[in-house]
Amino acid sequence: MSSDTNDLVTTSALALLRRLEWRVRHAVETVLSGEYRSAFRGRGMEFDQVVRYEFGDDVRDIDWNVTARLGEPYRKKFVEEREITFMVLFEDSPSLQFGSGAQSKREALLELAGLVMLLGAVNRDRVGCIHATPTGYTFNEPMRGRGAIMHSAANLVGRPAPALDGPQSVEFPWRLLSKAAPKHSILIWLGDFPPRIAPEGWPVMARRYQTMGFRVDDPWDRELPSGDRFAAYDPLTSQLVTLDGSRGERAAHAAWREEREQAWTALFPDPLSRLVVSTEENRLDALVRFFHARLAAR
Repeated sequence: MSSDTNDLVTTSALALLRRLEWRVRHAVETVLSGEYRSAFRGRGMEFDQVVRYEFGDDVRDIDWNVTARLGEPYRKKFVEEREITFMVLFEDSPSLQFGSGAQSKREALLELAGLVMLLGAVNRDRVGCIHATPTGYTFNEPMRGRGAIMHSAANLVGRPAPALDGPQSVEFPWRLLSKAAPKHSILIWLGDFPPRIAPEGWPVMARRYQTMGFRVDDPWDRELPSGDRFAAYDPLTSQLVTLDGSRGERAAHAAWREEREQAWTALFPDPLSRLVVSTEENRLDALVRFFHARLAAR
């Protein structure tokens, strides 16, 4: 891809992200308010200092003595309210290029990744990103600031899809990740998550970080369409295949779906650590529900 084409793709991705940013800011200031931070940090036990109360802070932390003395609300701040570091892992496998509707799974998942990174930027957190394909990876170390995170997200969203006639499996640089992200960072793994065993470095990551999995499903992932015969493009073989809707095909699909769910829940045993969104669903609304569920569980 030429430099002019790269610049055009990045500019287009930035324009998309700026449109999404307005929606993210609106959600943070209205629907989410303080819930975004509470969903991850919880309430610390070690007192640090008293700070001015701001809209969205937990009212349980208000220091009533200081509030009465100064005539305006102040709250207690705890050591656990440290800066959040997000690491976004985007597993760009060829299977993501399937789509039975207006969007492919890859397009929808890239939008979801962009929304996560924008949430971090709006909340002044540090955000890093690894984009992994079957032929290698690109690493952006955790950084702070709207401009830096916006460009990192634009580079991710603007990345070309991996070739369909090349290798299929994707490997993450787990050792690099363990050195780049501090302990207790939030690690969000976005991918297609086919049936498979956990990668070799995953148990260490799951102990070191708060791990979450985000997946986008096509309607055909959940159920094959009704009808006797229908055609579909298979990105893994780069061929157009015809399915006859037989009982055997549907049974094989159901078995694949069950095996996939078992592998998915083995990677992320906590139901509040995994998010599945349809290509036909609003991604930001799904994120808001995800944060609400995490907060309600706390």
